[in-house]
Amino acid sequence: MSDLDGFLVVSLEQAVAAPYASNLLAEAGARVIKVEREEGDFARRYDHVVHGESAYFVWLNRGKQSVCLDVKNDDDKALLIEIIKESDVFIQNLKPGAVNKLGLDYDTLRKINPALVMCSISGYGESGEYAKMKAYDLLVQAESGLSFITGTGSESARVGVSICDIATGLTAYSAILRALLARSRTGQGTHVTTSLFGVMADWMNVPLLHQAYGGRAPERMGIRHPSIAPYGVFTAGDGKQLVFSIQNEREWKMLCDAVLERPEIATDTRFDSNVNRVANRALLDEQINSIFSAFNQEQLAERLSGAGIAYGRLNDLKNVLNHPQLSQVTVNSPSGELTLTATGVAFGGQPVPSLAVPALGQDTAAVREEFSVSNTSREAVQ
Repeated sequence: MSDLDGFLVVSLEQAVAAPYASNLLAEAGARVIKVEREEGDFARRYDHVVHGESAYFVWLNRGKQSVCLDVKNDDDKALLIEIIKESDVFIQNLKPGAVNKLGLDYDTLRKINPALVMCSISGYGESGEYAKMKAYDLLVQAESGLSFITGTGSESARVGVSICDIATGLTAYSAILRALLARSRTGQGTHVTTSLFGVMADWMNVPLLHQAYGGRAPERMGIRHPSIAPYGVFTAGDGKQLVFSIQNEREWKMLCDAVLERPEIATDTRFDSNVNRVANRALLDEQINSIFSAFNQEQLAERLSGAGIAYGRLNDLKNVLNHPQLSQVTVNSPSGELTLTATGVAFGGQPVPSLAVPALGQDTAAVREEFSVSNTSREAVQ
Protein backbone atom coordinates (compact mmCIF):
# COMPACT_ATOMS: atom_id res chain seq x y z
CA MET A 1 0.00 0.00 0.00
CA SER A 2 1.28 3.48 -0.91
CA ASP A 3 1.39 6.26 1.67
CA LEU A 4 -1.53 8.24 0.21
CA ASP A 5 -3.75 5.38 -0.92
CA GLY A 6 -7.37 6.44 -0.49
CA PHE A 7 -6.64 10.17 -0.71
CA LEU A 8 -8.42 12.12 -3.43
CA VAL A 9 -6.78 15.19 -4.96
CA VAL A 10 -8.42 17.47 -7.51
CA SER A 11 -6.20 19.99 -9.24
CA LEU A 12 -7.32 22.90 -11.37
CA GLU A 13 -3.87 23.34 -12.80
CA GLN A 14 -1.67 24.25 -15.69
CA ALA A 15 1.99 24.79 -16.58
CA VAL A 16 4.57 23.56 -14.03
CA ALA A 17 4.31 24.47 -10.32
CA ALA A 18 0.89 22.98 -9.49
CA PRO A 19 1.29 19.97 -11.80
CA TYR A 20 4.61 19.17 -10.12
CA ALA A 21 2.99 19.21 -6.67
CA SER A 22 0.09 17.00 -7.77
CA ASN A 23 2.44 14.66 -9.65
CA LEU A 24 4.36 14.04 -6.43
CA LEU A 25 1.07 13.34 -4.64
CA ALA A 26 0.15 10.86 -7.38
CA GLU A 27 3.51 9.14 -7.02
CA ALA A 28 2.82 8.86 -3.27
CA GLY A 29 -0.36 6.93 -4.10
CA ALA A 30 -3.09 9.59 -4.15
CA ARG A 31 -5.79 9.57 -6.76
CA VAL A 32 -5.33 12.82 -8.70
CA ILE A 33 -8.04 14.26 -10.95
CA LYS A 34 -6.51 16.87 -13.24
CA VAL A 35 -9.06 19.40 -14.49
CA GLU A 36 -8.21 20.80 -17.91
CA ARG A 37 -9.84 23.16 -20.38
CA GLU A 38 -11.25 21.65 -23.56
CA GLU A 39 -8.02 22.64 -25.33
CA GLY A 40 -5.98 21.16 -22.50
CA ASP A 41 -3.24 22.36 -20.20
CA PHE A 42 -1.13 24.69 -22.34
CA ALA A 43 1.97 22.78 -21.19
CA ARG A 44 0.79 20.03 -23.56
CA ARG A 45 1.95 22.30 -26.37
CA TYR A 46 5.23 23.67 -25.01
CA ASP A 47 7.11 21.41 -27.44
CA HIS A 48 6.72 18.15 -29.35
CA VAL A 49 10.06 16.47 -28.64
CA VAL A 50 8.80 13.27 -26.95
CA HIS A 51 7.18 11.30 -29.78
CA GLY A 52 5.10 14.40 -30.54
CA GLU A 53 4.29 15.13 -26.90
CA SER A 54 5.58 17.89 -24.65
CA ALA A 55 8.59 17.06 -22.47
CA TYR A 56 7.17 19.17 -19.64
CA PHE A 57 3.76 17.52 -19.81
CA VAL A 58 4.92 13.90 -19.78
CA TRP A 59 7.27 14.67 -16.88
CA LEU A 60 4.70 16.45 -14.70
CA ASN A 61 1.43 14.60 -15.28
CA ARG A 62 2.03 10.92 -14.70
CA GLY A 63 -0.53 8.97 -12.72
CA LYS A 64 -3.36 11.48 -13.10
CA GLN A 65 -6.86 11.31 -14.52
CA SER A 66 -7.55 13.98 -17.13
CA VAL A 67 -11.02 15.53 -17.03
CA CYS A 68 -12.07 18.34 -19.34
CA LEU A 69 -14.41 20.88 -17.72
CA ASP A 70 -15.46 24.43 -18.45
CA VAL A 71 -15.57 25.81 -14.92
CA LYS A 72 -17.44 28.90 -16.16
CA ASN A 73 -20.29 26.61 -17.19
CA ASP A 74 -22.76 26.11 -14.33
CA ASP A 75 -23.14 22.36 -14.84
CA ASP A 76 -19.39 21.76 -15.06
CA LYS A 77 -18.72 23.94 -12.04
CA ALA A 78 -21.39 22.02 -10.11
CA LEU A 79 -19.64 18.78 -11.05
CA LEU A 80 -16.30 20.18 -9.88
CA ILE A 81 -17.87 21.16 -6.55
CA GLU A 82 -19.22 17.62 -6.19
CA ILE A 83 -15.68 16.31 -6.67
CA ILE A 84 -14.27 18.83 -4.17
CA LYS A 85 -16.87 17.73 -1.60
CA GLU A 86 -15.28 14.29 -1.63
CA SER A 87 -11.68 15.46 -1.94
CA ASP A 88 -8.90 15.60 0.59
CA VAL A 89 -6.91 18.19 -1.36
CA PHE A 90 -7.82 20.90 -3.87
CA ILE A 91 -4.93 22.56 -5.75
CA GLN A 92 -5.31 25.57 -8.01
CA ASN A 93 -2.96 27.93 -9.82
CA LEU A 94 -5.41 29.96 -11.88
CA LYS A 95 -4.70 33.60 -12.61
CA PRO A 96 -5.00 35.90 -9.57
CA GLY A 97 -8.58 36.34 -8.34
CA ALA A 98 -10.09 33.71 -10.64
CA VAL A 99 -11.19 31.23 -7.96
CA ASN A 100 -12.95 33.99 -6.02
CA LYS A 101 -14.97 34.97 -9.09
CA LEU A 102 -15.88 31.33 -9.63
CA GLY A 103 -16.99 30.84 -6.04
CA LEU A 104 -14.21 28.32 -5.47
CA ASP A 105 -12.44 30.27 -2.73
CA TYR A 106 -11.52 28.53 0.49
CA ASP A 107 -14.11 30.28 2.67
CA THR A 108 -16.83 28.93 0.38
CA LEU A 109 -15.39 25.45 -0.03
CA ARG A 110 -14.75 24.78 3.64
CA LYS A 111 -18.49 25.14 4.29
CA ILE A 112 -19.11 22.08 2.12
CA ASN A 113 -15.94 20.23 3.11
CA PRO A 114 -14.43 21.32 6.45
CA ALA A 115 -11.65 18.73 6.15
CA LEU A 116 -10.46 20.06 2.78
CA VAL A 117 -6.84 21.10 2.37
CA MET A 118 -6.75 23.74 -0.34
CA CYS A 119 -3.46 24.84 -1.90
CA SER A 120 -3.32 28.05 -3.93
CA ILE A 121 -0.20 28.77 -5.95
CA SER A 122 0.36 32.28 -7.27
CA GLY A 123 3.12 34.39 -8.70
CA TYR A 124 3.52 36.98 -5.93
CA GLY A 125 1.18 35.99 -3.11
CA GLU A 126 -2.39 36.72 -2.11
CA SER A 127 -1.95 40.39 -1.17
CA GLY A 128 0.12 43.45 -2.01
CA GLU A 129 0.51 45.49 -5.17
CA TYR A 130 1.93 42.55 -7.16
CA ALA A 131 -0.83 40.12 -6.19
CA LYS A 132 -2.75 40.44 -9.45
CA MET A 133 0.30 40.26 -11.71
CA LYS A 134 0.77 37.26 -13.94
CA ALA A 135 4.04 35.50 -13.27
CA TYR A 136 6.09 32.98 -15.19
CA ASP A 137 9.35 31.34 -14.23
CA LEU A 138 11.74 33.64 -16.09
CA LEU A 139 9.92 36.74 -14.86
CA VAL A 140 10.29 35.60 -11.26
CA GLN A 141 13.93 34.65 -11.79
CA ALA A 142 14.41 38.30 -12.76
CA GLU A 143 12.17 39.86 -10.07
CA SER A 144 13.68 37.77 -7.24
CA GLY A 145 17.25 38.74 -8.11
CA LEU A 146 18.20 35.20 -9.14
CA SER A 147 19.08 36.30 -12.67
CA PHE A 148 21.10 39.22 -11.27
CA ILE A 149 23.49 36.87 -9.47
CA THR A 150 23.52 34.23 -12.23
CA GLY A 151 25.74 34.50 -15.28
CA THR A 152 29.22 35.75 -15.97
CA GLY A 153 30.82 39.17 -15.90
CA SER A 154 28.43 41.86 -17.03
CA GLU A 155 25.76 39.50 -18.38
CA SER A 156 22.93 38.06 -16.30
CA ALA A 157 21.53 34.66 -17.18
CA ARG A 158 18.50 32.45 -16.72
CA VAL A 159 18.98 29.27 -14.72
CA GLY A 160 18.69 26.51 -17.32
CA VAL A 161 15.57 24.85 -15.86
CA SER A 162 12.31 26.37 -14.56
CA ILE A 163 13.70 26.56 -11.06
CA CYS A 164 11.09 28.95 -9.60
CA ASP A 165 8.22 26.74 -10.79
CA ILE A 166 9.91 23.54 -9.65
CA ALA A 167 10.87 24.93 -6.24
CA THR A 168 7.34 26.20 -5.70
CA GLY A 169 5.77 22.88 -6.69
CA LEU A 170 8.05 21.07 -4.26
CA THR A 171 7.26 23.60 -1.52
CA ALA A 172 3.52 23.21 -2.17
CA TYR A 173 3.84 19.43 -1.95
CA SER A 174 5.60 19.58 1.42
CA ALA A 175 3.08 22.13 2.74
CA ILE A 176 0.14 19.95 1.64
CA LEU A 177 1.63 16.96 3.46
CA ARG A 178 2.12 19.13 6.56
CA ALA A 179 -1.51 20.26 6.36
CA LEU A 180 -2.71 16.65 5.99
CA LEU A 181 -0.66 15.67 9.03
CA ALA A 182 -2.23 18.49 11.06
CA ARG A 183 -5.67 17.42 9.83
CA SER A 184 -5.07 13.90 11.12
CA ARG A 185 -4.95 15.41 14.61
CA THR A 186 -7.62 18.10 14.37
CA GLY A 187 -9.98 16.82 11.68
CA GLN A 188 -9.91 20.29 10.11
CA GLY A 189 -8.53 21.33 6.76
CA THR A 190 -6.75 24.57 5.99
CA HIS A 191 -5.79 26.88 3.13
CA VAL A 192 -2.13 26.64 2.13
CA THR A 193 -0.83 29.50 0.00
CA THR A 194 2.54 29.77 -1.67
CA SER A 195 4.05 31.83 -4.47
CA LEU A 196 6.88 31.62 -6.95
CA PHE A 197 8.35 34.89 -5.70
CA GLY A 198 8.07 33.96 -2.02
CA VAL A 199 9.74 30.60 -2.48
CA MET A 200 12.56 31.96 -4.60
CA ALA A 201 13.12 34.89 -2.24
CA ASP A 202 13.64 32.34 0.53
CA TRP A 203 16.12 30.43 -1.63
CA MET A 204 17.90 33.76 -2.21
CA ASN A 205 18.58 34.29 1.51
CA VAL A 206 22.37 33.98 1.31
CA PRO A 207 22.92 36.56 -1.46
CA LEU A 208 20.29 38.83 0.11
CA LEU A 209 22.11 38.63 3.46
CA HIS A 210 25.34 39.53 1.68
CA GLN A 211 23.59 42.62 0.27
CA ALA A 212 21.83 43.58 3.50
CA TYR A 213 24.73 43.06 5.91
CA GLY A 214 27.80 43.05 3.69
CA GLY A 215 26.77 46.00 1.56
CA ARG A 216 27.09 44.31 -1.83
CA ALA A 217 25.76 41.41 -3.83
CA PRO A 218 27.90 38.37 -4.58
CA GLU A 219 29.74 38.75 -7.86
CA ARG A 220 28.49 36.79 -10.87
CA MET A 221 31.02 33.99 -11.16
CA GLY A 222 29.74 31.57 -13.80
CA ILE A 223 30.70 28.07 -12.66
CA ARG A 224 32.58 29.31 -9.61
CA HIS A 225 31.60 29.96 -6.02
CA PRO A 226 31.53 33.62 -4.99
CA SER A 227 32.70 32.90 -1.41
CA ILE A 228 35.05 29.91 -1.72
CA ALA A 229 38.26 29.28 -3.69
CA PRO A 230 39.26 27.11 -5.34
CA TYR A 231 35.73 26.04 -6.18
CA GLY A 232 34.82 25.92 -9.85
CA VAL A 233 35.55 24.46 -13.26
CA PHE A 234 39.07 23.60 -14.38
CA THR A 235 40.32 22.21 -17.69
CA ALA A 236 42.43 19.08 -18.13
CA GLY A 237 45.04 18.60 -20.81
CA ASP A 238 42.59 16.67 -23.01
CA GLY A 239 40.21 19.65 -23.03
CA LYS A 240 37.68 17.99 -20.73
CA GLN A 241 36.60 19.80 -17.60
CA LEU A 242 36.11 19.02 -13.92
CA VAL A 243 34.58 20.94 -11.07
CA PHE A 244 36.09 20.57 -7.62
CA SER A 245 35.63 22.19 -4.24
CA ILE A 246 37.92 22.96 -1.32
CA GLN A 247 35.97 23.38 1.93
CA ASN A 248 38.69 23.77 4.57
CA GLU A 249 42.41 24.26 5.11
CA ARG A 250 43.09 20.54 5.55
CA GLU A 251 41.66 19.88 2.08
CA TRP A 252 43.61 22.83 0.68
CA LYS A 253 46.90 21.39 1.93
CA MET A 254 45.99 17.93 0.59
CA LEU A 255 45.18 19.43 -2.83
CA CYS A 256 48.56 21.15 -3.02
CA ASP A 257 50.48 18.10 -1.73
CA ALA A 258 48.79 15.17 -3.47
CA VAL A 259 47.03 16.60 -6.54
CA LEU A 260 49.05 19.62 -7.63
CA GLU A 261 52.30 18.22 -6.16
CA ARG A 262 53.21 21.78 -5.24
CA PRO A 263 53.15 21.94 -1.41
CA GLU A 264 54.66 25.41 -1.38
CA ILE A 265 51.46 26.86 -2.87
CA ALA A 266 49.59 25.94 0.32
CA THR A 267 51.68 28.35 2.39
CA ASP A 268 51.99 31.12 -0.18
CA THR A 269 50.64 34.22 1.61
CA ARG A 270 48.36 34.93 -1.35
CA PHE A 271 46.65 31.57 -0.89
CA ASP A 272 47.10 30.57 2.77
CA SER A 273 43.47 31.25 3.75
CA ASN A 274 40.14 31.10 1.96
CA VAL A 275 39.81 34.90 2.19
CA ASN A 276 43.19 35.34 0.50
CA ARG A 277 42.42 32.70 -2.11
CA VAL A 278 39.15 34.43 -3.02
CA ALA A 279 40.97 37.78 -3.26
CA ASN A 280 43.56 36.23 -5.60
CA ARG A 281 41.24 33.84 -7.40
CA ALA A 282 42.36 34.70 -10.96
CA LEU A 283 46.01 34.00 -10.20
CA LEU A 284 45.15 30.83 -8.28
CA ASP A 285 42.94 29.50 -11.08
CA GLU A 286 45.68 30.23 -13.59
CA GLN A 287 48.21 28.20 -11.60
CA ILE A 288 45.83 25.27 -11.13
CA ASN A 289 44.89 25.15 -14.83
CA SER A 290 48.59 25.26 -15.77
CA ILE A 291 49.30 22.22 -13.62
CA PHE A 292 46.11 20.44 -14.75
CA SER A 293 47.15 20.79 -18.41
CA ALA A 294 49.69 18.00 -17.89
CA PHE A 295 46.95 15.44 -17.12
CA ASN A 296 43.79 14.17 -18.78
CA GLN A 297 40.40 14.28 -17.08
CA GLU A 298 40.47 10.72 -15.77
CA GLN A 299 43.97 11.11 -14.34
CA LEU A 300 42.85 14.22 -12.48
CA ALA A 301 39.70 12.47 -11.28
CA GLU A 302 41.87 9.68 -9.82
CA ARG A 303 44.14 12.21 -8.10
CA LEU A 304 41.25 14.18 -6.62
CA SER A 305 39.49 11.04 -5.48
CA GLY A 306 42.66 9.66 -3.91
CA ALA A 307 43.16 12.92 -2.02
CA GLY A 308 39.58 12.94 -0.74
CA ILE A 309 38.72 16.12 -2.67
CA ALA A 310 35.07 16.51 -3.78
CA TYR A 311 34.86 16.74 -7.56
CA GLY A 312 32.58 16.17 -10.52
CA ARG A 313 32.87 16.02 -14.28
CA LEU A 314 31.30 18.84 -16.30
CA ASN A 315 28.98 16.51 -18.20
CA ASP A 316 26.95 17.25 -21.28
CA LEU A 317 23.43 15.82 -21.39
CA LYS A 318 24.47 12.78 -23.43
CA ASN A 319 26.84 11.83 -20.62
CA VAL A 320 24.12 12.38 -18.01
CA LEU A 321 21.78 10.02 -19.88
CA ASN A 322 24.47 7.35 -19.54
CA HIS A 323 25.43 8.25 -15.97
CA PRO A 324 25.82 5.17 -13.74
CA GLN A 325 23.84 6.86 -10.94
CA LEU A 326 20.88 7.91 -13.11
CA SER A 327 17.65 6.24 -12.02
CA GLN A 328 14.97 5.93 -14.69
CA VAL A 329 11.39 4.75 -14.92
CA THR A 330 9.40 3.47 -17.90
CA VAL A 331 5.89 4.87 -18.30
CA ASN A 332 3.06 4.60 -20.79
CA SER A 333 1.74 7.64 -22.62
CA PRO A 334 -0.68 8.33 -25.47
CA SER A 335 2.29 8.18 -27.86
CA GLY A 336 3.67 4.93 -26.46
CA GLU A 337 6.22 3.82 -23.89
CA LEU A 338 8.64 6.45 -22.58
CA THR A 339 11.70 6.43 -20.33
CA LEU A 340 11.97 9.30 -17.86
CA THR A 341 14.33 10.18 -15.05
CA ALA A 342 12.85 9.00 -11.76
CA THR A 343 12.12 11.17 -8.76
CA GLY A 344 15.24 11.16 -6.60
CA VAL A 345 13.52 9.49 -3.62
CA ALA A 346 13.28 5.80 -2.69
CA PHE A 347 11.22 4.20 0.07
CA GLY A 348 12.49 0.98 1.58
CA GLY A 349 14.29 0.04 -1.60
CA GLN A 350 11.02 -0.27 -3.50
CA PRO A 351 11.05 0.54 -7.22
CA VAL A 352 9.68 3.89 -8.33
CA PRO A 353 6.06 3.42 -9.46
CA SER A 354 5.40 3.50 -13.19
CA LEU A 355 2.51 5.93 -13.70
CA ALA A 356 0.87 6.55 -17.06
CA VAL A 357 0.56 9.96 -18.77
CA PRO A 358 -3.11 10.72 -19.53
CA ALA A 359 -4.50 11.69 -22.90
CA LEU A 360 -6.52 14.89 -22.88
CA GLY A 361 -9.95 14.23 -21.38
CA GLN A 362 -9.54 10.46 -21.30
CA ASP A 363 -11.33 10.20 -17.93
CA THR A 364 -14.01 12.86 -18.43
CA ALA A 365 -16.92 10.49 -19.04
CA ALA A 366 -16.04 8.15 -16.18
CA VAL A 367 -15.61 10.97 -13.67
CA ARG A 368 -18.83 12.66 -14.80
CA GLU A 369 -20.68 9.42 -14.19
CA GLU A 370 -19.03 8.78 -10.83
CA PHE A 371 -19.64 12.21 -9.33
CA SER A 372 -23.08 12.77 -10.78
CA VAL A 373 -24.60 9.91 -8.79
CA SER A 374 -25.55 9.74 -5.12
CA ASN A 375 -22.94 9.16 -2.45
CA THR A 376 -24.23 5.62 -1.89
CA SER A 377 -23.96 4.78 -5.55
CA ARG A 378 -20.62 6.53 -5.81
CA GLU A 379 -19.18 4.28 -3.12
CA ALA A 380 -20.26 1.31 -5.20
CA VAL A 381 -18.53 2.75 -8.26
CA GLN A 382 -15.30 3.22 -6.30
